[in-house]
Amino acid sequence: MRSQSELHAGALNDILFILLFFFLIVSTIANPNIIKVNNPKGVKDTKAKQHITVSINKDQHFFIGTKQVDAALIDTLLKAEISKHKNALDTPVVVINADTIAYYGEVFRIMRVSKMAGAKVVANVK
Repeated sequence: MRSQSELHAGALNDILFILLFFFLIVSTIANPNIIKVNNPKGVKDTKAKQHITVSINKDQHFFIGTKQVDAALIDTLLKAEISKHKNALDTPVVVINADTIAYYGEVFRIMRVSKMAGAKVVANVK
């Protein structure tokens, strides 16, 4: 009679579950102030300090940070937010996160308003 060797993999399931749980928690804690949008994939990964974040989702809703803003008031509220940050910073940075189906005219309007208010603009659209 030949003896057969067994492989006990019970602990492996526990380890994989703990790793999955860890990465799930870390990925949600990474940046909680971001509105989920589908950004196009780029070639380079450039990082900038994010003082003000403007997001446009697939339903063409505007957000400053996580607060939803009416489309008619976005210019005024963005200028006020930039002015508030200019007291502490020389040149605040406005990061625009736009969904892939967001209207590019709205993205360019946010860029123009930000530039005219004296902010640097970083857009996550192509």
